Amino acid sequence: MNKSEILREFSSDPARYYNVRLFEEQGFIRKDCSKCGRFFWTLDSNRHLCPDDGEDTYSFIGDPPTAKRFDYTESWKQVEDFFVKNGHTSVNRYPVVCRWRDDLYFTIASIVDFQRVMGSKVVFEFPSNPLVVPQTCLRFKDLENVGVTGRHFSSFCMIGQHSIPNDQGYWKDECVDLDFRLLTEQFGIKKEEVVFVEDVWAGGGSFGSSLEYFVRGLELGNAVFTEFQGELGKHSTLDQKIIDMGAGLERFAWITKGTPTAYDCCFGPITNHLFEKIGIDSDSQILRSYFTAIAKNLEIFDDLNDVRKHAIEFAGLSDEQIKRVITPLEGMYLIADHLRTLIFAITDGALPSNVGGGYNLRMMLRRIIGTMDRMDIRLDMNELVDMHIDYLKETYPELTTKREDVKTILKLESQRYVESKSRMAKMASKLKEKGRDPNVDELITLYESDGITPEYLKEINVISEIPSSFYAKLSDLHQSGKKNPVKQLPIEDIPETELLFYKEDPMEFDAKVLKVFDNYVILDRTSFYARGGGQEPDHGSIANFKVIDVDKHAGIIVHKLEGGTPKEGDKVSCKIDVTRRMNITKNHTSTHILNTSSREVLGSWIWQHSAFKEADHARLDVTHHSSLTEEQVKQIEDTANRLVKQNIPVKIEYFDRGTAEQKYGFRIYQGGVVPVKSVRIVSIENKDIEACGGTHVKTTGEIELIKITKTKRIQDGVIRIEFVSGSTAFEYLEKQREEKATQEKKNIQKKEIEKQREEAKQKAREKIPILLEKILSGHSGNLEDIEIKEKQCFTASEKYDEFFHINFGKKITSKEPKSSYCGIFESGPTIRVIAYCGTESGKNAGDIARELSSLLGGSGGGDSKFAQGGGKDTSKKDEIVAKAKLLILG
Repeated sequence: MNKSEILREFSSDPARYYNVRLFEEQGFIRKDCSKCGRFFWTLDSNRHLCPDDGEDTYSFIGDPPTAKRFDYTESWKQVEDFFVKNGHTSVNRYPVVCRWRDDLYFTIASIVDFQRVMGSKVVFEFPSNPLVVPQTCLRFKDLENVGVTGRHFSSFCMIGQHSIPNDQGYWKDECVDLDFRLLTEQFGIKKEEVVFVEDVWAGGGSFGSSLEYFVRGLELGNAVFTEFQGELGKHSTLDQKIIDMGAGLERFAWITKGTPTAYDCCFGPITNHLFEKIGIDSDSQILRSYFTAIAKNLEIFDDLNDVRKHAIEFAGLSDEQIKRVITPLEGMYLIADHLRTLIFAITDGALPSNVGGGYNLRMMLRRIIGTMDRMDIRLDMNELVDMHIDYLKETYPELTTKREDVKTILKLESQRYVESKSRMAKMASKLKEKGRDPNVDELITLYESDGITPEYLKEINVISEIPSSFYAKLSDLHQSGKKNPVKQLPIEDIPETELLFYKEDPMEFDAKVLKVFDNYVILDRTSFYARGGGQEPDHGSIANFKVIDVDKHAGIIVHKLEGGTPKEGDKVSCKIDVTRRMNITKNHTSTHILNTSSREVLGSWIWQHSAFKEADHARLDVTHHSSLTEEQVKQIEDTANRLVKQNIPVKIEYFDRGTAEQKYGFRIYQGGVVPVKSVRIVSIENKDIEACGGTHVKTTGEIELIKITKTKRIQDGVIRIEFVSGSTAFEYLEKQREEKATQEKKNIQKKEIEKQREEAKQKAREKIPILLEKILSGHSGNLEDIEIKEKQCFTASEKYDEFFHINFGKKITSKEPKSSYCGIFESGPTIRVIAYCGTESGKNAGDIARELSSLLGGSGGGDSKFAQGGGKDTSKKDEIVAKAKLLILG
């Protein structure tokens, strides 16, 4: 949708789209910018430039327009107090990990909190109307700007002011009036300082007008009035219009403080702590001048390097000042910002990894470590985490409960990065040899495959500058999830199936055949559970035809049959395979139990990544940073079985989706997004509460036993737990006992055989002098399994080991220079060859060992007198025995 066309259309009719009651009451004048042409509303009749181009742009730095000074947390108190006094409900922030949307990893705007996807439509579900929310948002497209521009953050608080225009809510006039009063009454900004700029917003098939409000060139908020859907000119009015006003809390603090950057007033005591570390005065005239120029030049130049260059020139900074002040300052701001983002993300259950949104988190932590290394400064990460959380906990108390978990993850991830540096250095040196900078795609591949950040490459002079598009491209690659295509079936005009498995759930029932196509059947009602949420479908029979698969398409259940199909209109008898259903049901409830048990044992970052429940086995994939130890597996299994033994009731209730979210939080979305208004909540007391459409036991005791059969790390940040439950678990244990007993018996037999062999070998060693005496005296033929021909000896007998072969071969060839000896024996999975040749034997031990070893697929080595070798191709044993006889005995 072309936003410029919409803006042109809306601006041609300002009375319809932009002129609100406040403008008429206060005397705002509509003007067009003499430089860029944008329309804006102002009380200053002499103003001819919009806020972006005005002479007063960013003039609040060093000269704030408010009588009072509020930092980040104080500014929120002011905002919250104002809106609550004016009839709004203050809502706690939603998680930064966007569990309720399958197309987003992270929450990128406050309105996302209340968006729910229903089919192909986005609907809005507000817990209150109107409301205000301090929503932490994560965005990673501008990471290269963080710490440099004075106002770019990787995470920021979007003050969300939202309303539906009904009996409780309001529309444009009230919204703009509230925002104006927030600035003038609550924050004490003179009304002449406020400028509104006309704009539009479009996305997700809907659009509407918006009014951005500025003070001294700083955009503080943007009130969007989402009103229409469709294409411009063919559009229609939405059934559900909404106000989406988003304001930056960081900017509210900045406008009242007038500090050189927004960073200086948004990180609490951590800022002064970092300034002390690098010995910089954060409020010097140099910094005010420099960052004012940075802010203004951001609107002029696309390239950040050009922005910095012109700001340096404007502020008159020397190379020494840049190196001593600006560069360390940018590093300090980056560290504070990135660490705050990581705290929010890890608290809400995200892990740094090389998968999905975890890419951005790992990147930020490595940027923190790289910045500290580059500045040669040692900072206590745990101390900085505590400072952040202690400063934010009044606004976001949930951060305190995850404090230690955050530290654990950051420590582990930091260690991994440090351990990988030697490998990174080798790869970087190879890149340096190429003599050219890698392009953006190559840099992304280097980061994804090997964890090499562009900052690291710049630090060691492999690249001169970080491409400005790097972070935006990386974010695009990993910010959005993928949806599987939906198979199209001929089910038009078929009514939704009555789902008996959510009602009385009979194992035998009658139904009417509504449609038959290929080998598929649709009934008017069914108790056959369809595949969903990782649970495999029921099997059984319909009209004596075998049901082998069941799927759900929207609200219609489709059964796949084998051996034939009934006719449309038939009344048919249906029967569920009860044993299969019960086994799958036990496995499904066991999945919930193992999920919560894993979280209890391992940490709060445990979330279900995916799951699979079949009749005879199941698996649960959870988010975790490392492979599980045997002790951890045992602890998880023991914790799960304690819940089983407690025989806790498994409760199933239905809630409105918004009610469920407010009552239980977003941990209910373990199995992914719920695309329906009514949510089915499965709870095992307060131990585990999830939104789930699967079948479950009545009490945990019905499961009887859960047994973990295997665990493995299937990808970075994801662990797979394979398990069985119920009768299958007991069968597994019995099989384990039988296998253990069999193995113990084999071990006893093996030990006995080994003992017999050792005894035989010892006897053989004792016979060496006797054998030597007989052979040297002229004995030929077979002697104690040694074949002898004119003092040339060979054996492949199992009773002779390496000690015998070396001692016997060495002694016989030293006593008789014309003799030779070759011994072949098995050592583990390898067939070994040892050869000795006397100085007058006419044979070469090295040649013999190499030739025989080659036949075994291995290699041999040595000299003409002594050599050895071998190989693992045991199928060639008879062949090399025959060859050895030929080489030794002739």
